Amino acid sequence: MRHIDRRDFLKAAGLASALPALADRKRNLKIGHTGITWPAPRPPVADGAPPSGRGPAGAQRRVDPAWIEGIVKDISSLGFYGLELFSFQIQGMEANGGMAPLIEKYNLPLISAYGGPNLMDSEQRKENIAQAIEWGKLLKKYGGKVVTIGPNGVRRDSYNFKEHKDDIITTLNEYGKALAGIGLTGCLHQHTGTCIESRDETYAVMEAVDTRYVKFGPDIGQLQKGGSDPVQVVKDFLPVVNHMHLKDYSGGEYFVGYCPLGQGKVNIPAILDMMDGRTLAGMIMVELDGGPRMPMTAIETATIAKAYLEKQGVAFR
Repeated sequence: MRHIDRRDFLKAAGLASALPALADRKRNLKIGHTGITWPAPRPPVADGAPPSGRGPAGAQRRVDPAWIEGIVKDISSLGFYGLELFSFQIQGMEANGGMAPLIEKYNLPLISAYGGPNLMDSEQRKENIAQAIEWGKLLKKYGGKVVTIGPNGVRRDSYNFKEHKDDIITTLNEYGKALAGIGLTGCLHQHTGTCIESRDETYAVMEAVDTRYVKFGPDIGQLQKGGSDPVQVVKDFLPVVNHMHLKDYSGGEYFVGYCPLGQGKVNIPAILDMMDGRTLAGMIMVELDGGPRMPMTAIETATIAKAYLEKQGVAFR
């Protein structure tokens, strides 16, 4: 695979920004951004703090308030309308004054948080849901509206979806009802490497859950990566799509194969067409998976996304 350096990415960004604008077209869309693109600072080895990231140990993870402020500051400076963080980030900020000061300082609403209970563990279901509701209450406290329900990870080479489907559906329904009870909306987010990854698994779950309580929050880049047609999936479940991760996929060596908007294979204009003017419980969130080896900074990728979306008729603050 050809090495792609920072200059190549910035050159591609220039091409994206040169796309012809939609003539006299202004979309009725508000776009936010998730915080995953901003890599977590690495603590010293002697510190003993567990690494940050997804997973059930998130509540115990130490959060650097300067890291979180940097995320909020960058996203706000570009005019995005909202923010999504991981549940462990919101929890971790409680020891540092909470999220309210940053939300007020940068005038950027916290819309959603990514997390959820173990969907397969029936023996720990009540406890897992109760734990998830605790950080859900923090999200609600800071004005959040949506929980992006991330399925738990599995070993895909030995995983049998059919054996776990009933437990997954039961947990999702109970969790969705519990979220509704505290004024939040749960949106299932299919994810690679988890118990709900493939097209068939996504359809099987969304066709079986109680959609009064469990809505859909697809990641269109992950659908593309997994071999699905994201346009068709969104079309098929459009009435229950209440949140979204707007992501592009190229299969390149950086960003786990994803790429800045407009540089990959996803038919983003078709997705925007379907979402245009719809009222959502949450928000369309631009996302690009960050990491230790990035050919450009997080704010540079977000700037490319903004330029691309503006050419598609999307306005920012």
